[in-house]
Amino acid sequence: MRWSTFALLALASLSFAAAQDWPQWRGPNRDGSAAGVKLPAQWPEKLTRKWQIAVGEGHSSPVTAAGRIYQFARTQDQETLAGIDPETGKILWKESYPAPYTMNPAATGHGKGPKSTPVVADGRVYTLGITGILSCFDAASGKLQWRKDFSKRFKTTSPLYGTAMSPLVDRGVLFVHAGGHDDGAFIAFDAATGAEKWNWRGDGPGYASPILVELGGERQIVTQTQSKIVGLSAASANLLWEMPLSTPYVQNIVTPVTAGDLMVFAGLGNPMIGVRPANLGGRWSMQKVWENREAEMYMNSPVAAKGALYGFAKRDRGRFFCLDPASGKMAWQAEPRAGDYASIVLAGDTLLMLTSDAELTVARATPQRFEALRKYSVADSATWAHVTPLANGVLIKDASSLALRTW
Repeated sequence: MRWSTFALLALASLSFAAAQDWPQWRGPNRDGSAAGVKLPAQWPEKLTRKWQIAVGEGHSSPVTAAGRIYQFARTQDQETLAGIDPETGKILWKESYPAPYTMNPAATGHGKGPKSTPVVADGRVYTLGITGILSCFDAASGKLQWRKDFSKRFKTTSPLYGTAMSPLVDRGVLFVHAGGHDDGAFIAFDAATGAEKWNWRGDGPGYASPILVELGGERQIVTQTQSKIVGLSAASANLLWEMPLSTPYVQNIVTPVTAGDLMVFAGLGNPMIGVRPANLGGRWSMQKVWENREAEMYMNSPVAAKGALYGFAKRDRGRFFCLDPASGKMAWQAEPRAGDYASIVLAGDTLLMLTSDAELTVARATPQRFEALRKYSVADSATWAHVTPLANGVLIKDASSLALRTW
């Protein structure tokens, strides 16, 4: 039987998913879409910097939940989680722990992290540090609830270039891909206690973050691992399906997305592909429907909306693009040489696109043509963290500070 439709689930455990909350990697549904953002009728010449504070180094994205911002960062050999007042930028509490880290020489340009984005669920904040330290904090006070460091379980506790995957919480279960190169496990924990529920040891971790989908009534975790794309049962360690994925220098990074009845995958040195899941007599298969080599992606994750897929291709030194997710055909490509990386948020019919060069492009979300409405310079240093929308502005994490820019 072929399941022609499926949807990325609104994670049931995230009871706080109010319109302007952004409680995890790529937002409430982990798909880059934001609801409740109040866009101006006419974009101003400049954005207003309401506040800016020093928070530390790293590419971890700020998250928001229940009227508070949470930022995970590094100060020297300490990883720190801070609870921040969104109105004033005042740091309400900070909790730190030792996390010394020696970088792979090939990744020195990206610093010592952290790179993983926290997730907030049921009054708790979960972080995964650059060395693989998993922590659970009370969201109101910052008090540590429980911690895992995996140092006695795996040969190494992070992949070659440091931990980057962002944890996922669903129905009281926390999902993390722990361990290092050639030795890891995708693990499900009781989110409240940290007790392990199940683990799958079929591959080491990649750098991608998992999503939760429902296919034919079965809840699945879908992610890129060290050398594969896999679908795991959310209820057990059962591997439902897998596809090989090999990228240069072992860099499987891109977050999967759903688009109509297809799943879309991409990776460095690989074409973007559209795949249709099918359940054949109780066995899942993944049928490739199309591929597009012009849409090769590296560290960027695309956004799907209203019959279009928006992304940032690695080719031509970086360019924004739009393609038809049903056919894989390119609809438009913007100017080349846009940068090394970009995060994309869809707010209504508008795209908010932040490059690593701290340029925020506001564009109309339309497959007809690339239509930039405004471009803003939003920081004085590199912006590798994902842009985070608020009701009337954006949070920008640069090399060492966090700022709120409003329109």
